[in-house]
Amino acid sequence: MNQGISIRLADERDVSALVSFNQAMARETEGKSLDQSVLTAGVRHLLEQTQFGFYVVAEESGPEQPEVIGSLMVTYEWSDWRDGLFWWIQSVYILPRARRRGVYRGLYEFVKGLAAARGGVRGFRLYVEKENRLAQQTYEHLGMLETQYLMYEESLKS
Repeated sequence: MNQGISIRLADERDVSALVSFNQAMARETEGKSLDQSVLTAGVRHLLEQTQFGFYVVAEESGPEQPEVIGSLMVTYEWSDWRDGLFWWIQSVYILPRARRRGVYRGLYEFVKGLAAARGGVRGFRLYVEKENRLAQQTYEHLGMLETQYLMYEESLKS
């Protein structure tokens, strides 16, 4: 990873960047515009309710103050087959100007280090858009493998 980039757990000061990144990712990958108030509430909820997961951010040193240039979210899935947790990596976003500089690698290594320290984590999962070959290559390069599963979903109205 480049000098001047640090990785840390996100907190309240990162809400604006996390919301902005989620909006950008939704536009970029799915052509969607997310409801700002719902998204902001969702980001804050996860920061406050850590039993559901957490965010990690990458910061780059700047002349005045560090700037958040990338982030990801981890949520938990219990596996009875493995008697442990899988950590789902979601909401990955790196600012376009910071891509291909090892930022995601740094975020992923940080998450793996947290998992090792906490124990009970059996592995990592993520989903990626079928057309996003560049992201797929990144994940494969870091040791992740495509699984045999397809994902299905049904959204409920709130």
